[in-house]
Amino acid sequence: MAPISDPAVVDLLSRVDALWGPVVRRLGRPPEELPAGQRAKWWADTVSRFAAVVSATPRFAGKFADLLPLQDGVGAAVQSLVVLGVAHEHGLTGPTGRDRAERVALLAQVLLDKPLTADEVESLQGKGLGVYVEEAFGPAEDRSGASGVVKTVLRVAGTLGRVGDLLDDRPKGGRLARLVSIVPVVGVVGGYLAEHEGLRKAAKETQRRLKADPPRASAAQTVDA
Repeated sequence: MAPISDPAVVDLLSRVDALWGPVVRRLGRPPEELPAGQRAKWWADTVSRFAAVVSATPRFAGKFADLLPLQDGVGAAVQSLVVLGVAHEHGLTGPTGRDRAERVALLAQVLLDKPLTADEVESLQGKGLGVYVEEAFGPAEDRSGASGVVKTVLRVAGTLGRVGDLLDDRPKGGRLARLVSIVPVVGVVGGYLAEHEGLRKAAKETQRRLKADPPRASAAQTVDA
């Protein structure tokens, strides 16, 4: 399979960002008195409570689930929600423009280990328009309503799973949890623990990148460390 191009990555992640936007807003905000690092952890734990089990579900069949491309795709989809939640804590809340470019760059860096910058994302936006769109999201008329959101997430997960090489470097759980996850039936427990730890790692890595390279002041209200 030919490597996915940067314009295609930007197009796909921009659409993932748009999909998760309303969900991030509905999840609320952590207590204001929490320091930045703890607010990042809050996002990982909050998302974990309703989504980590979903991420681990394909592991029910233990090691045989490794044959299912959905496994890493769902895990990456859930981690993307954590990345976007932490980004919102740094003021990256605008639905378009520089804020979206910053968020898409973070998704590429944390989930795919692709060193795209926000400047590069801005220059690429629109150039890959439509790449993988129908395959990933289905016809536009099928992407509305609550059931449409679920279908969209699953289609995104399936598409990401089919380009699984891009997900090799996404944050993973510890070795012990991953070993348990290959055991038939009880693998779901290890899968849950591995994905929960993976969510925390994704939150921590997002926080680290935002602290090391803060977004432009005009586009974000940077959180004090």
